[in-house]
Amino acid sequence: MGKREQTRMRLQDCALELFERQGFEATTVAQIAAAARVTPMTFFRHFPAKESVLLDDPYDPLIAAAVAAQPHTLAPLIRVTEGFRQAWAQVPEPDGDVVRRRVRIAAQHPGLRAAVAANSARTETLIADALARTGVDALPARAAAAAAMAAMTTAMFEWATGTGLTLGTAVRTVLDTLEARDD
Repeated sequence: MGKREQTRMRLQDCALELFERQGFEATTVAQIAAAARVTPMTFFRHFPAKESVLLDDPYDPLIAAAVAAQPHTLAPLIRVTEGFRQAWAQVPEPDGDVVRRRVRIAAQHPGLRAAVAANSARTETLIADALARTGVDALPARAAAAAAMAAMTTAMFEWATGTGLTLGTAVRTVLDTLEARDD
């Protein structure tokens, strides 16, 4: 791991510790930078804003491509859920502690929940656009994308608040629910 990645991880670790100890709102970028032994400018080289420590999601393009690659004969919601399954299979189970802490902090803060919703809306648009490019009408494309993103957010929040599920199990459960699978 290079120096840049080490610095980013140190910033994230310090931010999570401070958010958990004193709260998201009470924590400043300057405090995070000081705890990580870097300048605030260095923080902003790694994260465009304080909430980015919690909300960065690099998987959106992977998800949209996986949805677009599903057989066009499938119903839009099934294409989306199968696309999520395919994308999920391509990434390793995330480092549970770091990701769980990030999601738990976001789930417990109303302003961050709104930011999660905004991130989800961007992902919904990417998914709906991927479906539309393959001939799905706009309304069914948006409905399928919105349903899947709501389910995925529910899975993440449920997992992060300590239900004893792995993230993979939570994701499979909500996708199975959307597809009406009982197995």
